[in-house]
Amino acid sequence: MTSFNRSTSRRLKKLTQIPSVWEGDRRPMSSSHTQHSDSEAKGECILWVDGSQGIVRGMDVVAPETGPEAIVRTLMRAMEHPHSPAKPARPQKIVVKDREIQFYLRGVLQDLDIAIDYTPELPLIDELFRGFAEIIDSQIPDLPPQYAQALRDKAYTIWQAAPWEFLEEHQILSIEINKWDVGTLYASVMGMLGMEHGILFYRSEDSLKQFRAAVLRDDEPQGLLEEAFLKQDCLFLTFERADDTDEDEDAVSDLADLPLSEIEPTFGNIHPLEGLRSVLYDEEALVVFVALESLSRFIRDRRRQLFEGTFPSLSRRYRISLPELHEATKSVSVTVSTMPQLATELEEMAGFGVREPELGEQVSPKFRSLRDDLIPEDSFLSLGVVSWEMLEYLRQGVTYHQVCEIQHVGDGLPVILIQTSRPKAKTVIENIEAAGGLKAICFNPGADPFDGDRYDLGLLQTQNGELFLFGEFLDDDPIHVEARKKWNQRCKNTKGYCGLIIAKGLTGSARGNPQPRDMMALFEARSLSPKDLGIGTLQLMPQLQLE
Repeated sequence: MTSFNRSTSRRLKKLTQIPSVWEGDRRPMSSSHTQHSDSEAKGECILWVDGSQGIVRGMDVVAPETGPEAIVRTLMRAMEHPHSPAKPARPQKIVVKDREIQFYLRGVLQDLDIAIDYTPELPLIDELFRGFAEIIDSQIPDLPPQYAQALRDKAYTIWQAAPWEFLEEHQILSIEINKWDVGTLYASVMGMLGMEHGILFYRSEDSLKQFRAAVLRDDEPQGLLEEAFLKQDCLFLTFERADDTDEDEDAVSDLADLPLSEIEPTFGNIHPLEGLRSVLYDEEALVVFVALESLSRFIRDRRRQLFEGTFPSLSRRYRISLPELHEATKSVSVTVSTMPQLATELEEMAGFGVREPELGEQVSPKFRSLRDDLIPEDSFLSLGVVSWEMLEYLRQGVTYHQVCEIQHVGDGLPVILIQTSRPKAKTVIENIEAAGGLKAICFNPGADPFDGDRYDLGLLQTQNGELFLFGEFLDDDPIHVEARKKWNQRCKNTKGYCGLIIAKGLTGSARGNPQPRDMMALFEARSLSPKDLGIGTLQLMPQLQLE
């Protein structure tokens, strides 16, 4: 049995011993008929109360599998750092109603001169736990219990279908239900950028357009954006990592890389008069069930056409059977359709629709999507220059893709250096080559409308027109500002030519300073300005923050 260190025992014995009897117990938080999924409701509560004064001195909620040491840890805090208004002290006597806890405490506390007794009843703790049970039982569940499992099953079906792999947020699908006072829902699929996976079901086109217009305005103050977010009128399904914690440094940044067992669906509602709530009531649950089922069928039936890159005009009618517990209506007829005209309108709002070029203007390809899966997350990145002598060495010694003959003006060729492990470097090189090679490097403005931060986004454009994010730099970072000034001047000297170097040796002695032998590939490319790229400020779409 684990016991206190002698120094700890001496420290505890220095506490004033008061003539009080403390009650202690450990019990499940949830009552027998509670079925909440909340982690605290599934945990066990440890309580230490001063029965003489009628106050709680210490309380903890722990996982059911936590060992008996937890009850001692809570007791120590109850003695040394009790809840206000209690003062640090050591009790004269402790009573518990669990024989195992009694014997365990007798062994651990034997040097502290505290009597440990058993009693079949703990009146004060019993009353406290009755109050906890009433609070838990009175809570509204996140989903109606009769529809909860059916909704989660449909959510996982959507997750496995992964519509964000081929549908962008502006490519809206209409879902005509005409039931439960809902006419048509307008589904916007989130997740192509790997930031937030889910589906927003807007109750009107106007709500969708108004919110997107607010987000796309560069000069919109943060407070007004938050207000616009809460003025949306929609139901939502989002996906999060189960039991996600900020302490996990190795956490996968893109949920799509996680197994199904680590994905947790969350449902909810946003309305101008209600704000955001992560609870669905009965009729809302049925509406979302029907929307998810019809959407998953449409994706299954029309996947090939949707994957072709264009957004064609498609429509399909379905008869959706409702969960068996819903006796009033057995099924609902639903029509799912693509909305290419609305998609074009939203593209034009975002500033990257097709337009006629002005005389002498360089025409950039239509912006399709921004991806962040080319450059490994743990890579070392730097903006720099290679001398003209080093450039000739690299052209002869590494995998090399030339654009044209570059005039040797200035101190060298401006380059982006990406250093990673050898296997990952090979994968990056192969992926760029598979996309036809590197076409351009660009720094484009980006903004987080909620935090108010503005970014300089480093982008790589491949020959097939795809854009890949390689770096995010705060606009006011003095180191990056200086590096960008040098980059711009060097690109001006070279008439807009630059390069990308892929190097190995991230974990070796050359980390952050790769030697010529570590450099595996050189891709020469054009440097594009944000105007040349023509996609405007990229806005980070606000995520649904749930309490």
